[in-house]
Amino acid sequence: MANTAVTYMGLQLANPIIVSSSSLTQDVDGVVKLADAGAGAVVLKSLFEEQIEYDTGQAADDVDFGSHPEAADYITEMGKHLGPAGYLDLIKEARDSVDIPVIASVNCTSPRWWLTYGRQIEQAGADGLELNIAIMPQVDDDPRDLERRYVRIVRDVRAETDLPLAVKIGPVFTNTGQMASALADAGADAIVLFNRFYQLDIDTARAQISPGVQFSASEEIAIPLRWVSLLANAIDCDIAASTGVHTGDDAVKMLLAGANAVQVCTTVYRNGPEQIARIVAEISHWMDAHDHAEIDGFRGALSQSQSKAPERYERLQYIKALTGRS
Repeated sequence: MANTAVTYMGLQLANPIIVSSSSLTQDVDGVVKLADAGAGAVVLKSLFEEQIEYDTGQAADDVDFGSHPEAADYITEMGKHLGPAGYLDLIKEARDSVDIPVIASVNCTSPRWWLTYGRQIEQAGADGLELNIAIMPQVDDDPRDLERRYVRIVRDVRAETDLPLAVKIGPVFTNTGQMASALADAGADAIVLFNRFYQLDIDTARAQISPGVQFSASEEIAIPLRWVSLLANAIDCDIAASTGVHTGDDAVKMLLAGANAVQVCTTVYRNGPEQIARIVAEISHWMDAHDHAEIDGFRGALSQSQSKAPERYERLQYIKALTGRS
């Protein structure tokens, strides 16, 4: 039988399926269900930086609540739901309840709270930390300043904790490859590709902004798949693939491209925790059918670095698609 074990950020996982930060992982009962269902690891639901600020009474220093009163209500409610102290309790209880890696997650836009809180997360027993950096660029932002901000966050957090550190980013950089490399140099042990930002829609009946589709589809695998294949073996850290992984076949694609692990969410919402075991079984079946005893035997086999025709991963493929010529 195929061995599906992998190493991610130095952590030993029985399989490469990580349940990403979401309401699926917001409490101990959810974490236990996912572990029992066969997850290789879980990323706890993100604690927002604003919750830390609210807990310290300093949120108003940085947010203009006069022009955005709903923001004050939102942050207040977040602080009541699960503040920094409650999050540390969640880490401890989850760590004591399961025998798979438990990775804490913080949604952040600055590094300033990490002098103390990063150490507290470590002391609470987290096996790793995922920084979900969600800085949405504005029209007049200098992209170089934004990129330096990402790097500064990672460098400062790295200086305050010895935990394995993953950085979850979006695909909206001028040069995603260079950004990933800079984050690895700043101390990231893994890059998660990609963050799925808030989806915007417009309710025409009410003539107002409304939330768009919040769940991913398998078709969305294309962008992370391409970047995983380009970055595998090209940056000095691990890669976790996120967005569009719904089946074992999707997971195998990411592993062939060079991912060390894959994150799932929507497929578990839609099909229940038992979907995890199905995905692992499909990976194992594929491995047996292709005579692979271990994942490292084929991981990255279809990355750009292993290709005899690396141009296929770049503009030439676009030209071929337009001309229909191979």
